[in-house]
Amino acid sequence: MACKITTSQTIGPFPHEGWRWAFDATIASPSKSPTLVIEGTVLDGDGEPINDAVLEAWSPAAAVDDAGHAIPAFRRVPTGDQGEFSFELPRPRSPQGEPVLYLTLFARGVLKHQFSAAFLEDDASLGQSALLAQVPAERRVTLIAKKLADGRYRWDVRMQGELETVFFDYE
Repeated sequence: MACKITTSQTIGPFPHEGWRWAFDATIASPSKSPTLVIEGTVLDGDGEPINDAVLEAWSPAAAVDDAGHAIPAFRRVPTGDQGEFSFELPRPRSPQGEPVLYLTLFARGVLKHQFSAAFLEDDASLGQSALLAQVPAERRVTLIAKKLADGRYRWDVRMQGELETVFFDYE
């Protein structure tokens, strides 16, 4: 009996160990550009942290400043024990209503990886974003990273439930 290839598989239960090489390949090299830190937690439908998710971020605006990086404008991080994650990227020169990062999320029980995007709360051009315009106004808040007092940003990813993060289908 031949096995059929499927389009996707879950990543559990041990992705952090199996993908160690892939995380190491996206460690940032020192940058002369100011950095942007976006941190958060991946939560399930009950609000519990997901400690074995893998997040990939692509930041087109960072490509030029990230030229010395092994894979410019790309980061891959595992969640920690409490579902926490953190991305450090070159700060975009002017976001102008564009996402600061595009996200792909893999997790236990998720048969098809999920796509989302994060915008910065203090981007004065959010009202002109073509991507945000496609999202109902009451759901847009799930895509906005909130600025913290120390200049970092907080963006939690909720897989289900109230304030579920908006996930996109791309063709």
